[in-house]
Amino acid sequence: MMTRLTRRTLFAGVAALSLVGGAGTALAADKILASVPGLSFPFFVHMMNAFKAEISAQGYEPVESDGQVSSPKQTADIEAAIAQGVKGIVISPNEVDAMAPALQQAVEAGIPVVTVDRRVPSVDGILAHIGADNVKGGEAQGNLIKQMFPDGATIVNLQGQSGASPAIDRNKGLHNVLDGDAKYKIVFEQTAGFARDKGLSVTEAALSGLAEPPKVIVAANDDMALGAMEAVKARNLSSIAIIGFDALPEALAQVRDGGLTATIEQFPGKQSSLGVQTLTSFLKDGTKPAEKVILLTPVAVTKDNLNIAERLGEVK
Repeated sequence: MMTRLTRRTLFAGVAALSLVGGAGTALAADKILASVPGLSFPFFVHMMNAFKAEISAQGYEPVESDGQVSSPKQTADIEAAIAQGVKGIVISPNEVDAMAPALQQAVEAGIPVVTVDRRVPSVDGILAHIGADNVKGGEAQGNLIKQMFPDGATIVNLQGQSGASPAIDRNKGLHNVLDGDAKYKIVFEQTAGFARDKGLSVTEAALSGLAEPPKVIVAANDDMALGAMEAVKARNLSSIAIIGFDALPEALAQVRDGGLTATIEQFPGKQSSLGVQTLTSFLKDGTKPAEKVILLTPVAVTKDNLNIAERLGEVK
């Protein structure tokens, strides 16, 4: 039996999704739910745009779901979509564990699900996962630090959103490369929630608490790196290398102009398009992907190879 909370959550989700689909419009059988953790993040705006463009190109109608960095909100959107009969779901889950029940419910309802960027391995029956190898992305950050500072470095590590698989994996990759080498010491690490304002405040706290400035600030996304950049500029510490992750246009501009040292390109538009193509191929003729997990290899972007960045054309 559906609980009162679930009814209330489902009602809210139905209302939200109806507004996206058009006033008073129920979801038709040819619609696909596209959901991201939060459209307050430029990375997920880019991902959503890629989702919607590819869904339309494949002959389906996209239904946009903004998770608002809230697993209950994203859950409500999924439950509403299930109730109204969408053909499929392509989603970047807000949290690995918290979103598992809703995705399991979709699978059990016979709705194919493809996850993008963030994987939920605990859910049986997900059609496919398309993402970046975030462990390798973190390793790319660590390898770049070693390349830039062969004699060693002190490092501030700004971790991503707690419970989010990219944050967990990028942190793991960074530690894979740096741990065990005494020349490289992480002198401060703390989550800054993938948010720019927290990247600024956490970096300010780190710089205030350290006896001397670090050689490097490494961040699990560009928003945190850009916040760290502001904290560094305020203290006139231009010698600190700052390495982000995501290759946002603003970050690419700062790499070009010297505000950031590097960022990591994980090709989110390609991930999103491939995720939708995988889903719609199954919907059209039952074709299942040859591999259930497809991971792209992230690449470090510096001034020397800006041309490889997916969103370079958006840089002002």
